[in-house]
Amino acid sequence: MSESPPLDEKFKDASHPLRIIFVCAMWMTGFDVPSCSTIYLDKPMKNHTLMQTIARANRVFPGKVNGLIVDYIGVFRDLQQALAIYGSASGGGVQEGDTPVKAKTALVAQLREAIAQTTTFSTQKGIDFSLLDSAQGFARTKFWADAVESIIINDDAKKTFLSLAGNVHKLYKAILPDPAANEFTAINAHLQTIKEQILAEVPEVDVSQVEELLDFSITAGEFAIAQSHSQRIDLSQIDFEALKNKFASTDYQRTETEKLKSAIAQKLQQMLKLNKTRINYLEKFQQMIAQYNADSRNVQIFFNDLINFAQELGVEEKRAIAQNLTQEELAIFDLLTKPEIQLTKQEEQEVKQVAKELLQTLKQEKLVLDWKKRQQTRASVEVAIKDSLDKLPQSYSNELYEHKCQEVYQHIYENYSGKRNTQHTQF
Repeated sequence: MSESPPLDEKFKDASHPLRIIFVCAMWMTGFDVPSCSTIYLDKPMKNHTLMQTIARANRVFPGKVNGLIVDYIGVFRDLQQALAIYGSASGGGVQEGDTPVKAKTALVAQLREAIAQTTTFSTQKGIDFSLLDSAQGFARTKFWADAVESIIINDDAKKTFLSLAGNVHKLYKAILPDPAANEFTAINAHLQTIKEQILAEVPEVDVSQVEELLDFSITAGEFAIAQSHSQRIDLSQIDFEALKNKFASTDYQRTETEKLKSAIAQKLQQMLKLNKTRINYLEKFQQMIAQYNADSRNVQIFFNDLINFAQELGVEEKRAIAQNLTQEELAIFDLLTKPEIQLTKQEEQEVKQVAKELLQTLKQEKLVLDWKKRQQTRASVEVAIKDSLDKLPQSYSNELYEHKCQEVYQHIYENYSGKRNTQHTQF
């Protein structure tokens, strides 16, 4: 039975259920927990000790808007004296009269301003929150659907709203449990409902960051990528005619379009992870989205473009079967033949055989555990690649041969870690 982690490690772990601790001197002045947001002071403190203690709640952490200091005995009376010593007088850039601690009323003012910005943006998109005062049942459901349809007119509008609503919620949570938050409970709930509806209908998938999309690992002997929480999209199971009919009959065409776009983005992400030579599909997809966002295409045209693009991806996804190759072998084959190289049918078959034999050799003999960490094993992989690619047809010049050796080695180095990863999804 494994021992429980020390108490300090538990508290530093933001995912651990331990949330409250009572401490004395050491953890207040020499203990760094960026996720810590609230400190209660119930003992006298001065000078350096006071400054360090306050700083415990002032560390930056994802999702954290501020740190909260609850002073039970009037410790802040000594704050100005501490600042005089460790602030402006020490050359720290703190001017006379400045204080790192502000009353919660300043945070309330920030929240009020954030809500004003978000509601103004929403009003400009045609959302009238006053309608919710009398709306019941189906009317409320329709209000949320209409609000989503109004927000997702393009990617910029969607991202702006999600950012504004997210900022409101962070500030709202930062004020809790202060009763001052009660004033903003209803409008925050309305904004978060729209945000949740948007994310539920059209989950965010960013296909613009190619490096992140291609950042995966293939274990030696297996083709695998890290387990994903998102459902794998099977384009072959989509009834495109039924999808077109649904689009034509709905009042929420932007929402249907965003759903399809999100599904395509997820599928494209999966396909890029399997084979980075499919980058041209990513570029085409991004261009379609950019044209739509620039209002150069209406939603009907964009939807039809997405349908056609999804069908193209479906054909591409089945290309490995048509070529009588595995997805791994197809990735190597594409590296060896793209950009387009003029090959006869016989030469094409020879390249396929080279790809198959290379992967077999690497998996059986070269991709040992942690092969990338040792110069000798790296060199062995490089030699194996050169030996296998030496069997390429005469159509490959010496210069092209060297270039392909480098490309294939880079592909193997980036994607075949040689580490055993038990959490993966096989493709």
